[in-house]
Amino acid sequence: MNYILFDGSVRNQLLPFTFTRPVADIRFGILTMRERWEYILGYTTSTITEDYLSEKWPLVEFEENIMINSAYFPSAEFIQQIKNLNKKEAIFDGEEIVAFYTEEDQEVDFSAYKQLEIKGDVLKLEHTWDIFSKNGKAISFDFQLITKDRESQPIDSSNYVKNAENVFIEEGAVVENCSLNASSGPIYIGKDALVMEGCFFRGPIAIGEEAIVKMGAKIYGATTIGPGSRAGGEINNSVLFQNSNKGHEGYLGNSVLGEWCNLGADTNNSNLKNNYAEVRLWDYETEGFAKTGLQFCGLMMGDHSKCGINSMFNTGTVVGVSCNIFGTGYPRNFIPSFSWGGSAGMTTYQTKKVFEVARLVLERRQMEFTEQDEAMLEHVFEETSKYRRY
Repeated sequence: MNYILFDGSVRNQLLPFTFTRPVADIRFGILTMRERWEYILGYTTSTITEDYLSEKWPLVEFEENIMINSAYFPSAEFIQQIKNLNKKEAIFDGEEIVAFYTEEDQEVDFSAYKQLEIKGDVLKLEHTWDIFSKNGKAISFDFQLITKDRESQPIDSSNYVKNAENVFIEEGAVVENCSLNASSGPIYIGKDALVMEGCFFRGPIAIGEEAIVKMGAKIYGATTIGPGSRAGGEINNSVLFQNSNKGHEGYLGNSVLGEWCNLGADTNNSNLKNNYAEVRLWDYETEGFAKTGLQFCGLMMGDHSKCGINSMFNTGTVVGVSCNIFGTGYPRNFIPSFSWGGSAGMTTYQTKKVFEVARLVLERRQMEFTEQDEAMLEHVFEETSKYRRY
């Protein structure tokens, strides 16, 4: 069987992160949504997404296909439903299509389908803030999934460890002279990761492959430091997707950073309003600020965005893709993609300069900034031009 992940109606609620990736490639827990599905299904997946993303994430269709809404977690009951799907059958979550069977080039008419209701407890992404607010459940799910019937590498005796059975260290990872408290949730440390001495971890925490956690870092759950990322200072209930840096002192709380982000030294974000009121967050669909239902909500930063030293972000700030933020004071709490400046004023960050920086950043990690990446960011630049009303 061929499995294809599609974005579904939630895509616009996950901007700015879905400007530069399908929903399937959002990191949430230890794994991305795609990695989780592929791990459980035992198959490689392809993607139905926006046209401008399709060159980098192409659709591969066979004679028989199961389409799966990639915003959903693969619970045991849901997986069984998917494996039992027959021709002209679809699974729904209320009005939302979750999975369906289709044949190559078939015109899908759900009115002609047998409609089944999704079974079991449903964990899904519905908003950007779900990425951090539901991250504890995601880490616990992934921890059980990928450590089942496996043994952790030995935990060095120099560490203080609580609930050692809830700590898993992959091959090649180095963790010495640290505090690992897994009493509130699991701690997972990926292959070849480096956790420098003097770090304090309180689970649930996931440290990705080849990530580096700097000396003396204080990390509270539920936090994910994605593969290749750098973490330091104080971090609480936040997610760094991959290859992003928050490597110095400063506070990051209830926040999400995309890929290739960099926070300058002593950058801090607020995650609680002074009046303790509900946090509102920029909504790209309504082009206004929407209620989150949360008292704690920090910074949402899209791919390739960066800020200078001593930057400050207000509660509930959304930063788009490829922004460069610097200067004193608080910048506005919605910063459109391709913005350059800070509280004193902003101008457009032209793509030529963006691409120059991106090439240098990727070269440092022995990676290439491709023509596909350029074309994708050019599209995002045009798509987001309406927000740059400085």
